[in-house]
Amino acid sequence: MARQPPPPSVHAAILLCLLSLSGAIEIPMDLSQPPTITKQSVKDHIVDPRDNILIECEAKGNPAPSFHWTRNSRFFNIAKDPRVSMRRKSGTLVIDFRSGGRPEEYEGEYQCFARNKFGTALSNRIRLQVSKSPLWPKENLDPVVVQEGAPLTLQCNPPPGLPSPVIFWMSSSMEPITQDKRVSQGHNGDLYFSNVMLQDMQTDYSCNARFHFTHTIQQKNAFTLKVLTNNPYNDSSLRNHPDMYSARGVAERTPSFMYPQGTASSQMVLRGTDLLLECIASGVPTPDIAWYKKGGDLPSDKAKFENFNKALRITNVSEEDSGEYFCLASNKMGSIRHTISVRVKAAPYWLDEPKNLILAPGEDGRLVCRANGNPKPTVQWMVNGEPLQSAPPNPNREVAGDTIIFRDTQISSRAVYQCNTSNEHGYLLANAFVSVLDVPPRMLSPRNQLIRVILYNRTRLDCPFFGSPIPTLRWFKNGQGSNLDGGNYHVYENGSLEIKMIRKEDQGIYTCVATNILGKAENQVRLEVKDPTRIYRMPEDQVAKRGTTVQLECRVKHDPSLKLTVSWLKDDEPLYVGNRMKKEDDSLTIFGVAERDQGSYTCVASTELDQDLAKAYLTVLGRPDRPRDLELTDLAERSVRLTWIPGDDNNSPITDYVVQFEEDQFQPGVWHDHSKFPGSVNSAILQLSPYVNYQFRVIAINEVGSSHPSLPSERYRTSGAPPESNPADVKGEGTRKNNMEITWTPMNATSAFGPNLRYIVKWRRRETRETWNNATVWGSRYVVGQTPVYVPYEIRVQAENDFGKGPEPDTVIGYSGEDLPSAPRRFRVRQPNLETINLEWDHPEHPNGILIGYTLKYVAFNGTKLGKQIVENFSPNQTKFTMQRADPVSRYRFTLSARTQVGSGEAVTEESPAPPNEAYTNNQADIATQGWFIGLMCAIALLVLILLIVCFIKRSRGGKYPVREKKDVPLGPEDPKEEDGSFDYSDEDNKPLQGSQTSLDGTIKQQESDDSLVDYGEGGEGQFNEDGSFIGQYTVKKDKEETEGNESSEATSPVNAIYSLA
Repeated sequence: MARQPPPPSVHAAILLCLLSLSGAIEIPMDLSQPPTITKQSVKDHIVDPRDNILIECEAKGNPAPSFHWTRNSRFFNIAKDPRVSMRRKSGTLVIDFRSGGRPEEYEGEYQCFARNKFGTALSNRIRLQVSKSPLWPKENLDPVVVQEGAPLTLQCNPPPGLPSPVIFWMSSSMEPITQDKRVSQGHNGDLYFSNVMLQDMQTDYSCNARFHFTHTIQQKNAFTLKVLTNNPYNDSSLRNHPDMYSARGVAERTPSFMYPQGTASSQMVLRGTDLLLECIASGVPTPDIAWYKKGGDLPSDKAKFENFNKALRITNVSEEDSGEYFCLASNKMGSIRHTISVRVKAAPYWLDEPKNLILAPGEDGRLVCRANGNPKPTVQWMVNGEPLQSAPPNPNREVAGDTIIFRDTQISSRAVYQCNTSNEHGYLLANAFVSVLDVPPRMLSPRNQLIRVILYNRTRLDCPFFGSPIPTLRWFKNGQGSNLDGGNYHVYENGSLEIKMIRKEDQGIYTCVATNILGKAENQVRLEVKDPTRIYRMPEDQVAKRGTTVQLECRVKHDPSLKLTVSWLKDDEPLYVGNRMKKEDDSLTIFGVAERDQGSYTCVASTELDQDLAKAYLTVLGRPDRPRDLELTDLAERSVRLTWIPGDDNNSPITDYVVQFEEDQFQPGVWHDHSKFPGSVNSAILQLSPYVNYQFRVIAINEVGSSHPSLPSERYRTSGAPPESNPADVKGEGTRKNNMEITWTPMNATSAFGPNLRYIVKWRRRETRETWNNATVWGSRYVVGQTPVYVPYEIRVQAENDFGKGPEPDTVIGYSGEDLPSAPRRFRVRQPNLETINLEWDHPEHPNGILIGYTLKYVAFNGTKLGKQIVENFSPNQTKFTMQRADPVSRYRFTLSARTQVGSGEAVTEESPAPPNEAYTNNQADIATQGWFIGLMCAIALLVLILLIVCFIKRSRGGKYPVREKKDVPLGPEDPKEEDGSFDYSDEDNKPLQGSQTSLDGTIKQQESDDSLVDYGEGGEGQFNEDGSFIGQYTVKKDKEETEGNESSEATSPVNAIYSLA
C-alpha cells in the first residue's frame, strides 16, 4: 500500500510550463513580422523510389511568406519541371512519378527560402537520396574445406544498400543458423567460427540482407563446409562432454583474435551516438570474453554486453567515455588481450541558440550564437539568406564573433538573421529575426477567467500580453494593495503569477496590469480554492492463491463541489474490468484470481482539478514456470549429469523437481518419470540403463501445482548389454479347456538393454517331469495347445537380446484351461423344525478347474402353486446354508450347482420334507374352492335329508333290520354290542361312526366300508317296500364283497357313511 506521487506526465507538464515562462515573447499573428520556419524535412532525407517524393517546408509570417528552392546551391525552377509542384500556402515540394520518370534524377541537396517584405528565413540543407537495394552479384562458391577445431570466417560482403541492410544468416532452406559463443555473427555481417566441429557440416550457410524501404530479402549463394576430422563418427552424446575436443581428437589451442586482429586498434565515435566495440576470438576450447576500461570502470548505466559477450555497447556517448578499453579472451590453455583506443568527436551542438529579437524604435539588443564541437566549430552569420559580409552596411549593427549587437534600432533594421556553425562532422543552422515595432500593451487571453485550484498546491495565473517596447506587468489582489511579487508570489517574464502554496485566504480576484510608454492594459482572473481529493482508506498489498476472491478497498474524501471519478490501473495501464471483476465506488473485487491478475493495482481518485493515487500489489501464488536451458554433462556409460535453470516460482517456493525421460525405440513420444529431486537443486546425476536413447525434461512443483514441462534436452544413447532381469507377472492360464496361455508383462526400454529384445518361453507338465518344451516369442504371450483339462504346468520365461540372455528365470506354476465342474456331492436337506431348513453338501468329485463358488436356486411350492425363485451365490469354501422358512406349510425345491470360470456345472435337486397334516391342508386349500366340490356337497346334503326322513319313518315303526354280517374287525368299545347281526337305532344315531375320523372341515372319513349309492340305488334290484323299508341285495352284495376280500382303500365316500346309518 502506498500513496503515489504525480505521474511522470505531470512532472513533464510542469517542466515545460516553467520553460515556457522563461521563453521569448511571441508576436501576435495580426501584427507584421518576418517569416519563421515551422516545419522542414530531416537533413538526410532518404525516400522510397516507389513513392512520390515529398520535401517539406512550412513557415509563418505577416504578410504570409512566399517560397522558393535551391538545388545543389542553384535556383530550382519548379515551373519548368511538370513533375514538380508546390503545395498551396506552403513551400512543400511534391515530385510526382505517376506519369514516369526516375527518382534518382532528383537526388541532391535542397534548401527552402521563405520570404516576405520583412526578411527571408532558410531551411536546413536537405540531402535527398533514393533508397537502393542492389542485387547480390552472382558467384559460384566452392565448398569450404577446414580441419576440425580450426577457426573459420564466412564473409558476407552485402551489396551497398541505402540505408544499410540488416544482415542475418540462414541455411538455404531458410532455417536460422544457431549461434552461441562458438559460432556467431559479427557486426560487419561475417559469420565467425571460433573452432569448427564435425556437426557444422550438417547444414549450409547463406548470408541474407533485408532492405528497409523495399521490404525485400536478398540471399547470397550458400557456403558448404567440408570438415576434415580424425573421428568421422558424429556422436551427439559428445557435444556437451567436458572433454569433448579431446574425445574427438581435436588439439586444444590458446585463444587468438579473429576480429580485430593484432593486440591494439583505435576507434572514433561521435558524441550522442552509440559506441560498439567488438572482439571475436578463436581457440580450443571456445574462449570466454571479458571487457575492461583502463583507469576506471565501465559506465554501468550505459554499458551492455551483446553477442555472447563478444560486443560492448555504450549508448549516448559523451566526452568522458573516451579512453582505452580492452577485451580479454581466455580458455584453459591461456588468455590474450586486445586494446581499443576510443576517441570521442562531436558535431556542433548548441550552447546558446539565437532567439527572435523584438525591439521598439531606438532600443538596443543582441543576437547570440554559441555552439561547441570537436573540433571547435566555426560560426558564419547571414542576413536574409545572404552572407553578412555581402549585405548592405548597417551603422546600427556590430558583429563581434558569435554575437551581433544592435544599437538604436530603427524600422529599417527588420530582417531575418541566420547563424551557421559547422565542423567536419556536421553543421547547425538557426533563424532569428529582428522585429522593430511600436505597439501599446494588449492582453492576449480571454477576460475575467475563472481559475479553480486545490488547497496547498502550487498554482500559476497566466496573463499573456504583448507590446513594444516590452511592457512591464504588475499583479494586484481584490483591486487593492501593492504589487504582488516576492514571498509566496513570483512574477515571470511572460507575465505569469506563480503562487507557491495556495491557502484558503488566497481565494479572490487577481488583476494583471501591463504598461509601456504607449499605454496600459489589464485583465482579471477569479481564483477559487477547493479542498484536495484524498484517499483515506487505501488498498493493501495482498497474497492470494489462484481461484480465490480478493477485494481491494479505496475510500475517498473530496470537495463536494467537484465531480469525483474513481478508476483503477493495473501495472500503470487502464484496467479492463471484465466479468471476473466488480468495480464499486469504494472497492474493486476480483473473483477467481488467476496468475495474470498478479501485479500492481492503483486506485485513481480524480476530479477535474486534481487526483490522488494509492497503489497495492497483488501477489498470486501460481504454478511455477517451466525450467529451461537443460544441459547434459559428465557423460558416462551408466550415468549423466542433468543441469537446468529454474523458472519463476510465481511466489510459491519450488518444493520438488520431477525428471522425466523419453526413448525413441519402444514408446516414442511417451514420457516416463525417472527421478524426483528437492526444489533446492538444479543439477543431478541420473542413473541410466544400457541401450536407451534418452531425452530428458524437467517439471517444477510447488504448493499450487506443477509447471509445464521444460523443453527436452538433447539425446544421449547408452551402450548395450545383456538383460539383467526377466519379465515380470508370468502367468499360465487356460482360455479354453484344451489350452494354456502363457503371458507376461513385456520389459520396457530401460530393461531391454539391447536391440531385438525377445523371450524364451519354456513349459512342461508338473507331475510328469517331462522334458522342457520351448519357443522364442517377440510379443508378450504364447498359447500352448492340446492340453488336458486343468492340469498344472511349470513355466519359465527368459529375456534375450542381441548381446545375450538374461539370468535364469524363476519357475512359475500355471494351469491349463478349465471346464464345467461336476455336480456337488451328497446334497442333504434337513428340517429340524417348522422355522428353518438346513442344507449341506460336499465339493464336486471333478471340479475341472478352480471353483469360484456355488449357485443355489430354490422355490416354494404348495400343491400346484409355485412361489418366486430365489438365487443365492456362495463362496467356493462354503458347504452349508440355513434358510428361514417364510411359512410352516409350504415345501421347497432346491437346485445346487458349482461354478468355475467357464460357468455353472451339473446341478443336483432336492425337496424339503412334507410337514405334518399336509394332505388335509392341501385338500382344504385346493379342493374347497373348486366348482365340482361345491356340487358334490350339495348332493350329499340332499341325501342326508333323505336319510333323515327314512330314519324318522323307521323310528316311528320300530323294528330291527339286519345291516351286515359280522366282520372280522370289531367295532369300537363305545358301539352297541352286536348280538344277532341286527343294529338298533337310538338317539345316539347322530354321533360319528366308530372307526371313522373327522376331518378338519367336519366330514366323516370311513376306514373300512366300500359301499356306495351305486351299489344300492342304481342296480335296479333294490327297492323300497310299502312301509318304506329298503329291500335289496345288500346282504348278498356284502357277502360277495367279504368273499372277494376287503379291497377298499383308505379313502371312503361320505355317502357310504350315511347309508351305514340305515
